[in-house]
Amino acid sequence: MKHLLGIKQLSAEDIFAILDRAEVMKKEVLQAGKKDSCLSGKCIITLFYENSTRTRLSFELASKYLGATAANITASGSSVVKGETLADTGKTIDEMGADVVVIRHSASGAPHMLSNYTRASVVNAGDGMNEHPTQALLDFMTMREKFGSFDGLKVSIVGDVKHSRVARSNIYGLKKLGADVTVCAPHTLMPAEIERLGVTVTQDADSAVNNADVIMCLRIQLERQKSGLFPSVREYHKLFGINNRRVALAKPNAIVMHPGPVNRGVELSADVADGPQSVIGGQVTNGVCVRMAVLDMLTH
Repeated sequence: MKHLLGIKQLSAEDIFAILDRAEVMKKEVLQAGKKDSCLSGKCIITLFYENSTRTRLSFELASKYLGATAANITASGSSVVKGETLADTGKTIDEMGADVVVIRHSASGAPHMLSNYTRASVVNAGDGMNEHPTQALLDFMTMREKFGSFDGLKVSIVGDVKHSRVARSNIYGLKKLGADVTVCAPHTLMPAEIERLGVTVTQDADSAVNNADVIMCLRIQLERQKSGLFPSVREYHKLFGINNRRVALAKPNAIVMHPGPVNRGVELSADVADGPQSVIGGQVTNGVCVRMAVLDMLTH
């Protein structure tokens, strides 16, 4: 593949190929050396128009673990503040010989647009309310490590589904892989007609997590509260927050996931976030491995 713009464009076979490669990469990450030279001579640019810790750092580490040269551009420290367009930024990066450009942007479709203005491979690290494909891939890797298969796996996604690019990428992929997906959110945080994606929709958190294999919490963007989309953090946590009582409704071996950063006491109670069924730390490790796999596959 030339680019990774979204899970929507991938087949189940594509997804499994990336996960298989990520498993190989994980062995390298866990060993003491952590160094490979398969991307020696390659240049990876991370172009972030939005703040990020996990995604940006994991792409940078993935580049360095594979022996590539990594450089980071932020909107606040670039010519964007002088009025440079995304197309011109892409052309400039292209003239500098970049092999891969990893972009996060607040506008949906920005990575797709950038791919028209550079010869480099473009990786979508999150675009507006559209997709976040590498987050979904690391989520799939985490699920496969635990359950082995996606066939009939019950995944419950709880939180701000409407504004979540993580939710969209996960839904696209999980449906292709054979999982059953339930989404749960207040009416104001649920996209219209999301049933068309083949998911079960509910506003009852207890019903959503009942007998689930995976409980995936989504970050509540607290700035949305100012828009009146939910009355209070306390009320949200009472009705939709994942606590030990709700985890107990899921299957005994269920796992709890979160893309981070976690608002403790809002999406998740602290004891669940740090509890034995939480795999949030494992997701972070798998994020580096998946991004190593993507960079390797795009450059060979």
